[in-house]
Amino acid sequence: MPCDRLEKALSLELGELRENGTLKGSESVVTGVIPADGERGPRFELAGDTERQYLRMNSNSYLGLSLKIELIEAEEEAARRFGTGPGAVRFISGTYQAHVDLEGRLAAFHDRQAGMVFSSAYAATMGVLPALISADTAVISDALNHSCIINAMRLARPGAKYVYNHLDLTDLDKKLESAAGTHRRALVVTDGIFSMRGDWAPLPEIIELARSYDSRFEENVVVIVDDSHGVGAFGKTGRGTEEFTGSDQVDVLVATLGKAFGVNGGYVVGGRTLIEFLREKSAFYIYSNPITPAEASAALRAVELVDSPRGLELLDHLRAMTARFEQGLVRLGFETIAGEHPVVPLMVRDTARTSSLVGHLKRNGVLATGLNFPVVPKGDEEIRFQVSADHTPNDIDYTLGVLASFD
Repeated sequence: MPCDRLEKALSLELGELRENGTLKGSESVVTGVIPADGERGPRFELAGDTERQYLRMNSNSYLGLSLKIELIEAEEEAARRFGTGPGAVRFISGTYQAHVDLEGRLAAFHDRQAGMVFSSAYAATMGVLPALISADTAVISDALNHSCIINAMRLARPGAKYVYNHLDLTDLDKKLESAAGTHRRALVVTDGIFSMRGDWAPLPEIIELARSYDSRFEENVVVIVDDSHGVGAFGKTGRGTEEFTGSDQVDVLVATLGKAFGVNGGYVVGGRTLIEFLREKSAFYIYSNPITPAEASAALRAVELVDSPRGLELLDHLRAMTARFEQGLVRLGFETIAGEHPVVPLMVRDTARTSSLVGHLKRNGVLATGLNFPVVPKGDEEIRFQVSADHTPNDIDYTLGVLASFD
């Protein structure tokens, strides 16, 4: 059956995106990886370009683990033993020993009673929040929370939804006061690291506020943090925003295996009863295949590596490269948002100039991501650089040199 009228409507919407400058367009296709060599970190080959090898300054692989031979060997060995896919969802026959071992190791890494792996961190947040939200729940969310949190709230349809100004504890206090006495349960939900800016939630103060209101809710004020950009990349030992801020443990911690750990999948850790409940009630867990046994084996090796002296060395190097890049931006007269997290924004504050600068970087072999409205508010247009432990001082200095040559 022809869909000519639908296709016309879709084409009009695509045209509007193109006209507004928000069309993502075709994706870059990686066709090869050139290993690190001496003073030069890994380079990437892209389809349609045989002239350049690219330095990737826009990857979530903050520790460079996806290219580490230990992870590759762990994944290959498990694939030979168990095959390429799980073959079923977890509760039918898709649970392998590698999944169980990984969940136990993640719980131990975060000093929690239990853990649970999802197909992705997006799926984890989408699976956790709706399972904990009912018509008697008030959800209170930071204004700059990730898309997965926003969409999970929409899916769950809580009794009340409040959005507090970004990192504004006074506004969070007001929202908790508004919700108190009207709902049985409250969820305070925030990113640990906000991925567009590299800033972080003040978890000690958020937890303190939640505790001050806890007695006014029959089923508690529950603090839920998605720390996908924090875990493995932030804090002295890579425990994320909890460790960096010195906070007590949050009630529910969601994170990813697909960024600093360098593999694939998402997870949640918390109390044993919470995890048991989510296994019974989370649709994104129950009805979706898990990550493969091979991916789980590689992820287990990644967690072990991070939780070792070598992991500490990688984290130290990551912090040094992040500081080197931030200091270089300031020296060149660029505006940035200072912080230890390896997301380093270059605040351009102009859509056309952002696009031009991203193009200049790419022509000189550097991949970086430009962020324009509506991804970021008007006036906050930026280039989001992401530093990795794969980067060398030479890589950082080369990128700064390309920026310095932009007219």
